[in-house]
Amino acid sequence: MADDRTRKLDRREGGTTLSEFLTKWRASLVVLSGADAGNEFALERPSVSLGRGPGVELAFVDEAMSRTHAAVEWSDGGFRVRDLGSSNGTFLNGGDVQASDLANGDRLELGEHRFQFVLEERRHEPRTYVLPDA
Repeated sequence: MADDRTRKLDRREGGTTLSEFLTKWRASLVVLSGADAGNEFALERPSVSLGRGPGVELAFVDEAMSRTHAAVEWSDGGFRVRDLGSSNGTFLNGGDVQASDLANGDRLELGEHRFQFVLEERRHEPRTYVLPDA
């Protein structure tokens, strides 16, 4: 793209809904560094806003983070990150971005916090039934 901050989003085929996706996959943000290091936040809604708040779903004590800094959104069968006009920018894997698709292992930087996007396949154990003796 012309501004070198926006990546073309790949269109995903199939029209999978978020609830269908979440039956097969578990998506989360793990805080790698910053005041909240070690916490993990499940992504189970179509959009989760991050910032120092108020008015965001995930609020962090971080003066370098804007009040409403970025959002992680469900779009076209996957998650993406979108900067919401932050003062200090949103970085994905070291590069400044306005919006980009997320893949397992991607690292986000918002203010003084570093996050990792984690996507894990859910294990579904087969149902086991105990039948009484006849």
